[in-house]
Amino acid sequence: MTNWQELDKKYYMQTIVRVPVTLVRGEGARVWDDRGKEYLDFVCGLAVNCLGHCHPVVVNALTEQAQTLMQTSLWYYTTPMLRLAELLVQNSCLDRVFICNSGLEANEGAIKLARRYGALKLNGAYEVITTNNSFHGRSLALTAASGQVKMHEPFEPLPVGFINVANNDIEAVKSATTDKTCAIMLELIQAETGVNLPDNDYPKKVREWCDQKGILLILDEVQTGIGRLGTLFGYQTYGVEPDIMSLAKGLGSGIPIGAFLAKENASVFTIGDHNATFGGNPVTSATSYAALKYVIENDIPGNARRVGQYLVDSLNKLREKYQFVTEVRGRGLLVAMEFDSDIGQEVLMACLEKGLLVNRVKPNAVRFVPPLIIDNRDVDEAMEILDKALSTFDN
Repeated sequence: MTNWQELDKKYYMQTIVRVPVTLVRGEGARVWDDRGKEYLDFVCGLAVNCLGHCHPVVVNALTEQAQTLMQTSLWYYTTPMLRLAELLVQNSCLDRVFICNSGLEANEGAIKLARRYGALKLNGAYEVITTNNSFHGRSLALTAASGQVKMHEPFEPLPVGFINVANNDIEAVKSATTDKTCAIMLELIQAETGVNLPDNDYPKKVREWCDQKGILLILDEVQTGIGRLGTLFGYQTYGVEPDIMSLAKGLGSGIPIGAFLAKENASVFTIGDHNATFGGNPVTSATSYAALKYVIENDIPGNARRVGQYLVDSLNKLREKYQFVTEVRGRGLLVAMEFDSDIGQEVLMACLEKGLLVNRVKPNAVRFVPPLIIDNRDVDEAMEILDKALSTFDN
């Protein structure tokens, strides 16, 4: 049998500490490794496979389009790209769309659009305020935008124009705002750094401040969009509307795609301002359209809201059982469990050994981002495994 993990060490750039399992097949909320072992997947490609692995709607759309037209570039009109754009606009508060390839590209495009807005309408303002512990991507610009010193230090000097302030602190946002500010960029929930929830009124306060100062609100919904929080878009959960929004992850339900959307007044790009060779690719667009249509027509966000609450309640029962579990937090099916010591990796490995995939987001926390189609029985099975895993740490 091929030792795939040894091949990784020999040939692949070592930029991440992988979980020691080689996955070869997936169906629904389950995956199998190269030895035939089955796992319940509560990571789902890092919150990507919103309909689970290899959902028939996704597979059929992908197969049909791949047999019809695969790539043209944005020099030409294609029906899949325009159908997806129409579906996104008709079901959001935004007016225009640019379809790209990833969350990184979506956030880059959103910031680029905000800077263009600043140049045209705010006397050349170019700075974007973001928050500490945010994560927006790993390009040089988005590394600067992400409010994490550990990300900054290896790549300094970073591009200028990003101001990182305390999270969930409207006064910090106000203090950082100057005549150079063109936008404030937020994750509604900081997903990658521990599922950090804001005060319920914080996004509204930021929205009001943007309106008062005449600057843009960018919402990075790469992870919170497409039903993850229990509403189609996260901004609906918090009762605010962005001027610009980025999407990815669940948008393709396993297919790499991203998009950024803008309200008409913020949609200031003109001919030549932006492009992407694979932007609006027919295969990814057709697949994303089919997945998004299924999400909307089958109230997948509602399932995420209901099952997510059941997951939180179930995790809280374990918190009451194990004193070293200090907190359970989340919205919809974006949930974290935190511990009083740095045992996150050990918990992950104990779950892995027992057949459950979870994600370590902090040394002392694990995250649960399962497919949005799971039911209470899947949660019960996951909690049974997690209970057994946690019991090994109960002294």
